[in-house]
Amino acid sequence: MSVFDDNPFGPPTIDNPFADPAVQQVTKQTSSVQRGLEEFNPFADQPSQTAANTAPNNAQPNTQPAVMLATQEEPAAPTYNRNAQPSSNMTPADFQRRQEELERKAAELQRREDELRNASYNVRRNNWPPLPDNCCGLEPCFYQDINIEIPVDFQSVVRQLYYLWIFHTMLMLANVFGALLLVIAYSNFGMLLVSVLYTLLFTPFSFLCWYRPGYKAFRNDSSFNFMVFFFIFFFQFVVTVIQAIGIPDGGTCGILVAIGAFTHSTGALDIIIAIIILSIAFGFCVAAVMDLLLISKIHRIYRSTGASMAKAQAEFTTEFLKNEHVRSAASSAATAAVQAQFQTARTPPSRSGAFS
Repeated sequence: MSVFDDNPFGPPTIDNPFADPAVQQVTKQTSSVQRGLEEFNPFADQPSQTAANTAPNNAQPNTQPAVMLATQEEPAAPTYNRNAQPSSNMTPADFQRRQEELERKAAELQRREDELRNASYNVRRNNWPPLPDNCCGLEPCFYQDINIEIPVDFQSVVRQLYYLWIFHTMLMLANVFGALLLVIAYSNFGMLLVSVLYTLLFTPFSFLCWYRPGYKAFRNDSSFNFMVFFFIFFFQFVVTVIQAIGIPDGGTCGILVAIGAFTHSTGALDIIIAIIILSIAFGFCVAAVMDLLLISKIHRIYRSTGASMAKAQAEFTTEFLKNEHVRSAASSAATAAVQAQFQTARTPPSRSGAFS
């Protein structure tokens, strides 16, 4: 009954796990470790104490200045080879093709550079029309080189314009030949005379009035020359359409003339002549279509360059004032006006009215 006489509110003495001596020993060791951690100061002068403990007792203090030794050398600056080419997956054939293209471009640039260098010191000699030397005293009247004077983007258009002018010239010569055949078949001499007159007039005037303005428009980016080209080339298109129609006795072998030749044909020779006349009429039709297509193409290029009528007027005024003949005429007129005014100022007034 002594077990039940113990104080139930007191510390237990029976089956107390902490009363074991082994548990108490472990608890004491843990307490000592915790007290050591609480007394540890991380900011204490530990390196000096360690150095003092490890240094020998008879060591003398070092009075030499401290020298910091490099622990690692700086890497050398990288070197670049300018001639080194980046590696690529191009085949030898691609390299060869690119090399040929670069050589061709270099040759073209060298040729243009030589032309410009020579042009700065020497006046360019006229090369059109291409006449042989000492040709009855005749010499070329113009200089033109599409590869040099025309920008690369417009060279194809200018060449098409030049080939179109050549096509018109060949048509006029063919028209003379067709008129000669009509003279042989039907004794139509009036047709031959008018066709020769058209050839002599239209061939040089077409070159001067619409091809050269178009050439200079692309060469100088001139709005004024573009306006002149459009104005005259439109009439060229209208004339070509009339030539394709072929009014009888109008001087051109058009469709109506070819139909009349087929109507009055009585033999094989007449049929052959009618076929030739019809082919010439077909050539005029092709020329009219080409005129329409080319003027539309050049008009699109003209609109894309930002040109306008105001710019053309300004260019016309500038070129008009720069013209030597105009300037000389204006200076002569101004001088005459000044002299007349001076003479008027020096002439005394009439006194006849004072004595009347």
